[in-house]
Amino acid sequence: MGAYASDVGGPAPEDMRVFTELRDVELRTLMESQLGIYIAEGEKVIRRAADAGHVPHSFLLSPRWVESLSDVLDRFDVPCHVREEREIEALTGFHVHRGALAAFVRPEPTPLDKVLADAQRVVVVEDLVDHMNVGSIFRNAAALGFDGVVLSPRCADPFYRRSIKVAMGAVFSLPHARLDDWYAAPAQLRDAGFTTYAMTLAEPSTPLDAVVPAERSALIVGSEGPGLTDHWEREADVRVTIPMAAAIDSLNVAASVAIACWHFRPTAR
Repeated sequence: MGAYASDVGGPAPEDMRVFTELRDVELRTLMESQLGIYIAEGEKVIRRAADAGHVPHSFLLSPRWVESLSDVLDRFDVPCHVREEREIEALTGFHVHRGALAAFVRPEPTPLDKVLADAQRVVVVEDLVDHMNVGSIFRNAAALGFDGVVLSPRCADPFYRRSIKVAMGAVFSLPHARLDDWYAAPAQLRDAGFTTYAMTLAEPSTPLDAVVPAERSALIVGSEGPGLTDHWEREADVRVTIPMAAAIDSLNVAASVAIACWHFRPTAR
């Protein structure tokens, strides 16, 4: 195993700052940016991050996870701090799922052209700021056979702890890119050979069940509440809506994406 640091009951060493300062959102955001890390929570998520080739910075585990994750720990020469679960929660300031945390080095950003190169189906997300919704979209897209996710500059971080947890590690396996120029994105997708489908409540729009997916499809969704901007609705090739019962005018964005992804899934053609 790597540099095992059993410090139960002792003061938190310097290299535990990535865990002890999680409660301060601004500090955590700054630290994760400066150090280039993200936090994975829970055994399954930690395993999936390591199996995806991501390199850990350090581990913070309750005693019962040391043996269970020993095969992962043996692969890396990094600190593994061991604390009781109640101590981990006191240090981090939140309820830790079963007492297992790991800080991983963030992978280098993937360029848009690389995500789109071999993709047939992508979800494009505009200004979605809720981390749990972003995580859910990654999980839904991966489960239903999509090849990638494209994020606008203001979207929530898919490598934020809650996003990763909700996605069940899908952020590690599903390629994604964050755009620099959101305004030019419709033209970029069109040039890459994608037909764009904007999810909207506005008229005129085509009911989802009447849409025949193109060979290369980009499903575009907007933020919680305002939805897509006028620019994206105008620039999309097709405007799509999910038919709903009377008095119900909308669904949660992650639920909408799940339904649309099912319709656009590979076997639908």
